[in-house]
Amino acid sequence: MSDSAAPAPDPRDHPATSGPARGSSPSGHQGALFPRVVVFAVAAVILAVDQATKFWAVSSLTDRAPISLMGDFLELRLLYNAGAAFSIGTGATWIFTILAGVAVVALGVFATRARSLGWAVGLGLPLGGACTHLLDRLFRSPGFGVGHVVDFIDYNGWFVGNVADIALVVGAGVLILQSLIARDADGRLTGLATSNPGSLSDGDDDERRSGRAS
Repeated sequence: MSDSAAPAPDPRDHPATSGPARGSSPSGHQGALFPRVVVFAVAAVILAVDQATKFWAVSSLTDRAPISLMGDFLELRLLYNAGAAFSIGTGATWIFTILAGVAVVALGVFATRARSLGWAVGLGLPLGGACTHLLDRLFRSPGFGVGHVVDFIDYNGWFVGNVADIALVVGAGVLILQSLIARDADGRLTGLATSNPGSLSDGDDDERRSGRAS
């Protein structure tokens, strides 16, 4: 048995670890954050464009004959809608105000799950449409909570809508396609993508891994 003291450990043999803990990925977290930013950016663009075109419609189409864009198939004609699509429920405007508010909250919460660009765009479009419809219900005539939505795009007399309606329809289509052929909102493969994961790009694979990590 030796009485000599054991040599002090060389700190070079055990270098201090710095940076994120093992298993964490800054790029993964950034990748998970980007789709959420896209959701609200798309929603903001839809809200701005819809309100700008409604302002134009009110200022330019009031007391004016319809403007033909594609014969009778597509015209610009100003209407104020107290109800839902196809003027359903015109006597219950306050109900649609509540529904619009619920839709905004639900889409906003669900948007935090977005892990892919497809889902981000698909959620941002209806979120923007719901937000701008809610603004109409809250702040347009005839009063708070019972405002009438400005419609001005006439589709051959079948339906008169606005930019927000286009965003709602396109967004629904994008979400359906994402569910059928790509991935869920949280990044998991779904639909046709599960049978052919190799068809996804490297970027999509990174999104899938970052979605699982977060």
